[in-house]
Amino acid sequence: MTKEHGDRTTPILVLGKVSEILNCFSIESPEPTLQHIARTTGLPASTCQRLVQNMVREGFLDRDGDRYRIGLRLVQWAAPGTLGLDVVRLVRPILQVLRDTTGESACLYIRDGAHRTVVAVAETHHVVMRPFLVGQVMPIHAGAPGKIFLAFDPGAREALLPTKLTRFTSATPGGWAQLDAQAVRARQQGYFAAFGERNSDVGSISSPVFRYDGQLAAVLGIGFPTQRVSPEDVPRLGPIVSEAALAASAALGYRAAAPTEEISE
Repeated sequence: MTKEHGDRTTPILVLGKVSEILNCFSIESPEPTLQHIARTTGLPASTCQRLVQNMVREGFLDRDGDRYRIGLRLVQWAAPGTLGLDVVRLVRPILQVLRDTTGESACLYIRDGAHRTVVAVAETHHVVMRPFLVGQVMPIHAGAPGKIFLAFDPGAREALLPTKLTRFTSATPGGWAQLDAQAVRARQQGYFAAFGERNSDVGSISSPVFRYDGQLAAVLGIGFPTQRVSPEDVPRLGPIVSEAALAASAALGYRAAAPTEEISE
């Protein structure tokens, strides 16, 4: 945002004025007039009018006659953050139960382009552990959570296509034929287990968490040192992770379709 030539306002001060204008909107007063905004903020009428007009032009505000309301663009920006907060709040107790049931660290991931980010963790109580930190970013082509994104989020494959499939270990998938086959397997069984794909001594088992509309909201799973959990443990742990993900999906309002009965003629 450029300086205002009249009063030499710096960009920070302009943002402060925009914030003051947005503070005029509340549940009690969702559609104030320009006069109300100027009076509440104490801004000069000309400055207030200019800023409000610019905010309407940028989609921050909408105008209806002589009244204004929060614009659709701001609502669109706020929605992902609000959803993310709801997902973490609703799923955190389920992560804790999963941790206590399996004994391993339970994590929740969301996708950002070709990467996945940890947004919630219930850490294992074992002394020997592989730390998972909120905010930790990892590529989606390595590890079990990424296979769930590739299986259930159509945008994941598109985001990953232009990137280099870095080989972290000998177990890291090196091409799309292998990744696509893994995604098919993840869809078929409802979970996926990976061992040593990002770190040679770390494994993970993950399953999808769906929103109320059936779209993928996040990926839930456990991570563990391979010295404690092996591929032989997957048939036991996989369904436990799937059940936790189903509980998380239900907490977000998702209802799985009832299986249809086959009718023989």
